[in-house]
Amino acid sequence: MHHIVLILRYLLITGLLLSVLLAIGLIGFLRGSLPQYEGDIALSGLSAPVRIDRDSLGSVTLHGENRTDVAMAMGFVHAQERFFEMDLMRRQAAGELAELFGESFLEQDRKARRFRMRARATQVIQQLTEIQRQYIEAYRQGVNQGIQALNVRPFPYLLTKTTPAEWQREDSILVIFAMFFTLNEADFNRELKLSTLHAGLPESVYRFLMRQGGQWDAPLMEGPFSVPDIPPETDIDLRSLSRHLFQHPGPVDEETPGSNSFAVAGTLANGAALVANDMHLTLRAPNLWFRTRLIYPNDTSSAKHDISGISLPGVPAIVVGSNRRIAWSFTHSYGDFADWVRITTDNEDNAHYQTNSGWKPIESVQEVIHIRNAPAQTLTVAETVWGPILASDQDGVPLALSWTAFHAEAVNLDLIDLEQAQTAEQATRIAQRAGIPVQNFIVGDRQGNIGWTLAGRIPARSGTFDPQRPADWSKPDTGWKDWLLPEHYPSLHNPASGRLWSANSRMVSGHLLAMVGDSGYDLGARATQIRDSLFAREHFTEKDMQAIQLDHRALMMARWYGLLKSRLESLKDQPAWAVELQQALRDWQGQASEDSVAYRAVRTFRYEVMKTVLDGFAAPIRQFDAEFSLPRFSQAELITWQLLDHNPPHLLPAPYANWEALLIHCARQTAKLLQRNGGITAVNWGQDNAARIKHPLSSKLPAWIARWLDMPHEPLPGDQNLPRIQSPDFGASQRSVVAPGQEESGYFDMPGGQSGHPLSPYYGSGQDRWVSGKPTPFLPGITEKTLLLTSER
Repeated sequence: MHHIVLILRYLLITGLLLSVLLAIGLIGFLRGSLPQYEGDIALSGLSAPVRIDRDSLGSVTLHGENRTDVAMAMGFVHAQERFFEMDLMRRQAAGELAELFGESFLEQDRKARRFRMRARATQVIQQLTEIQRQYIEAYRQGVNQGIQALNVRPFPYLLTKTTPAEWQREDSILVIFAMFFTLNEADFNRELKLSTLHAGLPESVYRFLMRQGGQWDAPLMEGPFSVPDIPPETDIDLRSLSRHLFQHPGPVDEETPGSNSFAVAGTLANGAALVANDMHLTLRAPNLWFRTRLIYPNDTSSAKHDISGISLPGVPAIVVGSNRRIAWSFTHSYGDFADWVRITTDNEDNAHYQTNSGWKPIESVQEVIHIRNAPAQTLTVAETVWGPILASDQDGVPLALSWTAFHAEAVNLDLIDLEQAQTAEQATRIAQRAGIPVQNFIVGDRQGNIGWTLAGRIPARSGTFDPQRPADWSKPDTGWKDWLLPEHYPSLHNPASGRLWSANSRMVSGHLLAMVGDSGYDLGARATQIRDSLFAREHFTEKDMQAIQLDHRALMMARWYGLLKSRLESLKDQPAWAVELQQALRDWQGQASEDSVAYRAVRTFRYEVMKTVLDGFAAPIRQFDAEFSLPRFSQAELITWQLLDHNPPHLLPAPYANWEALLIHCARQTAKLLQRNGGITAVNWGQDNAARIKHPLSSKLPAWIARWLDMPHEPLPGDQNLPRIQSPDFGASQRSVVAPGQEESGYFDMPGGQSGHPLSPYYGSGQDRWVSGKPTPFLPGITEKTLLLTSER
């Protein structure tokens, strides 16, 4: 027996030692794929040395002798820190994920490949200016040499047992296209649903649902606006419909890519304008953005160009930042820059279609999809003069997509010119010709001037068609005729108030709104709260601007709190669920704070009421399309309240006897949902809203490895419809406030960290500050590590 114990002990100790040695060996192997942070590396094609400094967060400062060398150094650094994430972005846009991950991504690739973005990226490269092609080529060389300089390929390729593919020139354009998809793709499906909605509902009902603004709007350029009347009983009566059409109301969608940006003129600050920006996107580890500072000589003076901000790995440009003369920011515009075109085919030969210049053959293009560990598949894409045929209208007519991203002249690297802009007015002109998804652009300069315009190419439409629904462009003078000239762009320079704001809601009215279009503007409650906070002060510091960014007061929710409270108090018998809900409401402070039990309850009630009320409008369409779900309505909040205020019997969903019964049902359902998810009073908003910022691979890995890769599961304040936008995996991908020329006083935060390597000291760097709202400096800190890139002899 004693011998058996000794043997077991020996085996256990040996097993533990082997496990430790294996873990040490694995970590040692992974360390081989760490970026090189110190020493010297010779790069082929570099004309002069570039010094790369890193601070404690891994923020990178590149010191070069010219912009082309800086572009090569950016490629080198991006590749060493973030090549896998760059690879995912180019492959998502091009439809090439199955080549890396196998058949499980084939359907996603088939969907993306129909857009033929790699071929279009090649066309973009051909029309870039010579200097932009030079930057792209230098960046490409830097990327590939950065990967080659690693002793071991990046760790995600070790896990997936694959090898990084060489970076091509068009891959940088594909990364830009990936942002086009992120910001525009939801509109494609929304407009298809709008077509079905329009076909299935009377015009008065459709217009009631499709209002473009209301009381929560805070546009910069306002004009007359009317609220549509409640449609009459003669047009729609939900009481006459079968109850089964109301059984499964879908969720209300309010989480969409967006941002906050606002600025105050120098007269309200310390001489220079103050510019604030927080861009809202799906959050991940590492973050989408990369903290970058570029320093290189100025050809016209002894002072050097000095640009600080964030770059997008995959592209040799600063996206948002400050150059000591101007500071600039972006928010998604939600204008309409993609249209569905109804294709009329020849009855006798469906390979031909009608255009406004006669019949043309549909071009068939073969796309080969390579699949890891499986034979390649061929996809046939049908192309028209307007774009590829990607869908069918509600009546079966083929639809081609016309999208700004399909036009080579709408994509470029003009954004780089902002690095050398001297004034807000000059920057505005650069932004208007920039080849990016159309964004709101707010800029301020060192002299205190501020301005707003739209950045990106805007199509000039002609004809009387509604761009929110498919239209026949074979009619004369119908469709996109050219690009809008910069002088016709909406813009505002130095408003009398000295204040500008943008938060994805409607910015203009009247003919300007018709020109820009509407792909689903934000409600406007967030913009209104920001605007009102800006007008509440007459002087601003960086801290004052940050306070607006972190504002999680839920002003819009106050009315919902009152509604729920009054409905619960109206119940005579006071069932147990109602008593517990009333207890939950006791800590109501009107904020989406982590410790609030009441906010969680009120929020759940709001969504229950909204989805129940709005889903009634889907019921008539489910008579002929059983799976139909509603598109996102910009003004869903106002539609719901208009109905609750007037209680029209004919718009009451059939399962309910009256509007009071609907509200009580929603309160009861709220209690059930809260109970099912941890309890009515036992769980607060922070627990529901805790961070789930994950690495792209973590969902495919064992839990213990995933926990190592993902950011901590920490409670977060904030929500939709208030300045501090926040959900577990969506929110501010960065926060910054800066005055050009006073960058030392500015601040910058971002989640998810700087490096993509989990053994890097910069993996997850700054995450704790982003969670707590404690600012880190806008400029990089004291240099901790220096790498010198030299020209190869």
